Amino acid sequence: MEEIGHQLLQQINNPDDLKKFSEKELIQISTELRDYIIDAVSCNPGHFGASLGVVELTVALHYVFNTPTDKIIWDVGHQAYGHKILTERKENFHTNRKYKGLSGFPNIFESKYDAFGVGHSSTSISAALGMAIAAQKKEEKDKQVIAVIGDGSMTAGLAFEGLNNLSIANSNVLIILNDNNMAIDPSVGGLSDYLVDISTSHTYNKIRSEIIKGLEKLKITGPNSEDKIVALNNSIKSLLTKQSNIFEGLNIRYFGPVDGHDINHLVKVLKDLKDIPGPKVLHCITKKGKGFKLAEENQTAWHATGAKFDKYTGQKLDTTPQKPRPPKYQEVFGHTIVELAEKNEKIVGITPAMPSGCSLNIMMEKMPDRAYDVGIAEQHAVTFSAGLAIEGMVPFCNIYSSFMQRAYDQVIHDVAIQNLNVVFCLDRGGLVGADGATHHGVYDLAFFRPIPNLILSSPRNEEELRNLMYTAQLPDQGPFVIRYPRGIGTSVEWQTPMKEIEIGKGEKLKDGDDLAFISLGPVTNKVHQACVKLDNESISSACYDLRFLKPLDENLLHEVFKKHKKIITVEDGTIIGGVGSAVIEFMVDHGYSAQIKRMGVPDRFVDHGTQTELHSECGFDKRGMMETAKSMFQ
Repeated sequence: MEEIGHQLLQQINNPDDLKKFSEKELIQISTELRDYIIDAVSCNPGHFGASLGVVELTVALHYVFNTPTDKIIWDVGHQAYGHKILTERKENFHTNRKYKGLSGFPNIFESKYDAFGVGHSSTSISAALGMAIAAQKKEEKDKQVIAVIGDGSMTAGLAFEGLNNLSIANSNVLIILNDNNMAIDPSVGGLSDYLVDISTSHTYNKIRSEIIKGLEKLKITGPNSEDKIVALNNSIKSLLTKQSNIFEGLNIRYFGPVDGHDINHLVKVLKDLKDIPGPKVLHCITKKGKGFKLAEENQTAWHATGAKFDKYTGQKLDTTPQKPRPPKYQEVFGHTIVELAEKNEKIVGITPAMPSGCSLNIMMEKMPDRAYDVGIAEQHAVTFSAGLAIEGMVPFCNIYSSFMQRAYDQVIHDVAIQNLNVVFCLDRGGLVGADGATHHGVYDLAFFRPIPNLILSSPRNEEELRNLMYTAQLPDQGPFVIRYPRGIGTSVEWQTPMKEIEIGKGEKLKDGDDLAFISLGPVTNKVHQACVKLDNESISSACYDLRFLKPLDENLLHEVFKKHKKIITVEDGTIIGGVGSAVIEFMVDHGYSAQIKRMGVPDRFVDHGTQTELHSECGFDKRGMMETAKSMFQ
């Protein structure tokens, strides 16, 4: 990457190089690092605002602490671009999020400086506590462990569980609370309001500061004078903090709030905190998107960039004339739930901190009293939905597939056992692309399929998504999962009248004599295209869309097995436990015999890349389907 304007940064390949500079020069280094991130992301789209907001904090941490011996955990991981650039990956940063390139998140297999893999949020405090306890056991007395938690991550239950345990463990953990009042969308809930109160309460901060200064100057004579000072200090501290500071109330020492963009003050504070043992919190106030005006003004839109842009104007550089495109599945969901809710007053929408990503923001704008962003709290989102459902409401709980993994127990315990009509709109199903292994929604079909009472479906296009949403909100349906991928659908004309779909009813899309393809969801469209091409190569191929993985269309499967001895199953999910497994189980249970090839995500974690690249790598692109079909006749 061009180094013009990066005179100091170009001399830095690792934290040891950084430490050679004076504290005064850190201001320029921070400016250059911020410019470098802007340059890089403008040419190679990725996450943006979060890393800009922690530039000074990143420089200060690597300047003060001895990484990688000292451990820094970045939670959430898209804060870590500056960290990557300072830790021996500057020259390769142009490959960020690209196929076979750098991961967009910290990855322990990528660098010794990445202390813990973080893609999902709110894991840092628990991981940091584990590392600190391990350091105690190994008598590594000087090792520092730092958790940088931000972008709304403190709203998740796991963060509170970690804090609760940290409060009783005499461990040397520093929590950096990167407080920018944002997740992807603005942070919600009492904790967010509380942090704003702390950061803006002049009375609390002034009194606290004056008392500390006064105690230092106070002269008390007589016996046990030192004990009296300590007792007075603790009493006043208790009076102020037990009611005003949740962290101090948990016996975690609180420092701040401080300006997270004042690099020299950050260095001073961090040096002081290095020498203070035990658990502690440094509250840093930062601005997401700092240094790029458009990202500061519209933080949600600039959380991540979907295209190259002019780094001076922010204008997207893709000037190709845009043809009318099919809508994204997310957009179809957003408009359809409003359309349904206008007719069914029982419908409400729930999302754990993804209103713009899943398009529930459309309902929030039109029906603000019927749509809820509950923060980064998937477990709560599911049980909250269960509470609504048990009182007769019809909640549409929209959660990304990989995030739903965090709420699996609640789906079983709170929804399925009670057979409640909660509609789970499972966004980002399948291989999602550049976010990589932490975000691929490839396990949902396998982990939902064994759950009793649950309906498990996946539409192959936008029209079917609307029809499934309509069907799911009808009376007495029970737990209903609708799984769909990230990205655009197939048809520009998608706003057709909705109709009920028969539960457990699949569809034959194309007849054939030589072999049959069985699939589920939007991948069926590629399967159909492969079948047509195979006909041209004298392999007559049938195409069946299950539509429902649970319950299975047994009549359709009986038809397949009675006619075909060569069968290929295709799924955008793990081949263990999903569509292929269900078809084989059906074959065994009903005494059929056939040659079956399963195509899907193999039994390994798949890295990042475009969806097209990853489908090809996993072998279930159109070419892979055709080659597999041909191999069955060799």
